[in-house]
Amino acid sequence: MAQAVRQTGAQATVARSALLPNIGANLSETVEQTDLAALGLRISSPFPGFRIPTIAGPFNYFNLQASLSQTVANMTQLNNYRAAKATARASQYSLQDARDLITLAVGGAYLQVLAAQARMDSAQSQLDTANAVFHESSEQHGEGVLGKLNVDQSQVRTLTQQQRIITLRNDLAKQKINLARLTGLPPNADYQLTDSFPFSPAPVESADAAVAQAVEQRADLKAAQFQEEAAAKALAAARAERLPSVALSGDYGVIGINPAQSHGVFTVTGTLSIPVWQGGKAAGDIAQAEAVLAQRRAELEDARGQVEAEVRQAYLDLEAAVGQVEVARKNLQVAQETLEMTRTRMEAGVINTVEVVQAQETVASAQLDLIDSVFAHNLGKLSLARALGHASEQIPSLLKPQAGPVTP
Repeated sequence: MAQAVRQTGAQATVARSALLPNIGANLSETVEQTDLAALGLRISSPFPGFRIPTIAGPFNYFNLQASLSQTVANMTQLNNYRAAKATARASQYSLQDARDLITLAVGGAYLQVLAAQARMDSAQSQLDTANAVFHESSEQHGEGVLGKLNVDQSQVRTLTQQQRIITLRNDLAKQKINLARLTGLPPNADYQLTDSFPFSPAPVESADAAVAQAVEQRADLKAAQFQEEAAAKALAAARAERLPSVALSGDYGVIGINPAQSHGVFTVTGTLSIPVWQGGKAAGDIAQAEAVLAQRRAELEDARGQVEAEVRQAYLDLEAAVGQVEVARKNLQVAQETLEMTRTRMEAGVINTVEVVQAQETVASAQLDLIDSVFAHNLGKLSLARALGHASEQIPSLLKPQAGPVTP
């Protein structure tokens, strides 16, 4: 993409050169001998016995000359230059849009690693709880309170959690490798993330205000606007092919046998070019340029609609994620309370391990729901940053924890 920007900038420079003066200079030294007869010049002498030579030379002369040419009025070249400039600006905004997409991809990969790490921590906590329940049931079995079946059930729960941790550890390593690859680091998992982003309400305004902000900032929309401008200038250039053009050229130099025996010479030429018949070239160029302009205008309208849709969709995702986080928090709180009560009842010998294992599964599921909800909320913030434009500038303010209750 960066090379494309360089290319379009160079094309604008080339188009501009047709409007600027072209200055040149040359110095030549000529030694010449000419056969006049070979050129068709035959001169007979009026005197008998006297013959006029047909070989002239050798003789020499030098020429020092400077030349200047300048386009005075050529609307085709002028509009081609304006179109090239607009295309170069569109390429610059396309590059900025590509950077926003990269920011979104890297931010999403970072959040994926955080979510994978949170799942690992949750699974480890569940394993610790399962181990504790297994030891308690083993002790109660030794005391004759619980049967061997209950001990086996708690042990199965422990082994299941160990298997789950192995899977989650592998997933975490792969997510870290993916993040390293996106950021240009060596593709391995030998690093730790230092920043975390707990749940925090997004500091956003109304959806309508966000749409207006996105229309002003989105790089892809600006690129589409400059593409339309370039197409309009290209159409103006095609229509200008039917107009006259004016150019001026001239040169000045000295010519003679040698510098000491030389004289100044000059030429000034003004040219008015009037297109009379071009075999339909202008009409074809105009029709082609009109089709391109219509396409660019349709793309611009589609881009405007896409920008508004992305902003409003990001708002909907954030609202849904906020509701999911609140429900997941309450669900986790109730599940943890239920687990504590069932463990107390098991220790008292009122129930066996079946209800404890079920309560553990409920807590694990609730924790995963909360992790996924927080991840979805943060991902919604990233999507909103992308939708607003200038993603790298928007993300710190959107992901930074705000004042108020924060859920890990």
